[in-house]
Amino acid sequence: MTTVGEWWMWVAFFAFVIVAIVVDLVVLRAQGAHKVSVKEAAGWSLIWVLLALVFCAGLWWYLRDSFGPQVAAQKASEFLTGYLIEKSLSVDNIFVFLMIFTYFAVPLEFQKRVIIIGVIGAIVLRAVMILLGAVLIAKFHWILYLFGLFLLITGGKMLWFADEAPDLEQNPILRWMRRHLPLSRDFQGEQFSYFRDGKRWLTPLFVVVVLIAVTDIIFAVDSIPAIFAITEDPFIVMTANIFAILGLRALYFLLADMKERFHLLTYGLALVLIFVGTKMLVVDFFKIPAFMSLGIVVSILVTSVLISMMSPPKVMAPAADAPGSDSGPTAAPLPNPDRH
Repeated sequence: MTTVGEWWMWVAFFAFVIVAIVVDLVVLRAQGAHKVSVKEAAGWSLIWVLLALVFCAGLWWYLRDSFGPQVAAQKASEFLTGYLIEKSLSVDNIFVFLMIFTYFAVPLEFQKRVIIIGVIGAIVLRAVMILLGAVLIAKFHWILYLFGLFLLITGGKMLWFADEAPDLEQNPILRWMRRHLPLSRDFQGEQFSYFRDGKRWLTPLFVVVVLIAVTDIIFAVDSIPAIFAITEDPFIVMTANIFAILGLRALYFLLADMKERFHLLTYGLALVLIFVGTKMLVVDFFKIPAFMSLGIVVSILVTSVLISMMSPPKVMAPAADAPGSDSGPTAAPLPNPDRH
């Protein structure tokens, strides 16, 4: 594997990630269960973006002195492009989180802990998948073509089904849990389980965590091939991916009420996947420069956001269905403990 990442850079980066997670957990414990305000979410989102940009600047500065300005500019462009793609795909991930939270009527003050658990799981999962993908690509270059084809198919399916809302009632994981696990109807604070009548019951919050974990796996399968289309350097892939994930919690609370406003973003994400899939398929015949890829990705995403804002959806969801509203959806029906 060819990479600009020295051993000490890997160690320093993962040390930073561990410290960031610990700080997040300490802050969560100190604050307790509470509703995250838009101001708080915006502040944390800005901090995570600035940290990513500072890292990119530091990487460019180090590579400029060690390998020259051309390599530094290329790797910095690859990081920014990969970070932007992962950050954009995480927005679609956020909207799925929102659907799950709304379906189970999860109180806003409990959502923060669930997302932090999801972020930790996503970091571990993607670290393993990225390292495995880097090894496979180094040994079997033709895997790039499979990744490219997979991204083209995924992008095409996103375009085709962009207007269709997923139906959780048909989710096989949820249906299996309902049939085989002792699920309770009621939340017990932030607990995932509790004892009653000599038996342990699992709360709806446990079900939500499982579904979010499955969602993370599905999105990882999409996003990791996408960033390998930008660069095969595992250090760039790893850092860009994880920096995007670290800001996921804050971004969720910032964008949770904006799904309808960015209703065309799914089309933009689909086009991005189609572009990076095509880029991966033609990599041995025509190499698209990193800065050009960055420009194309930015143009697609900005255009989809601007058109969404200028052309609101024709059918708006009723105010009563808004997450957190008093008349919003009730928790999905779960087995009644009393009938066991």
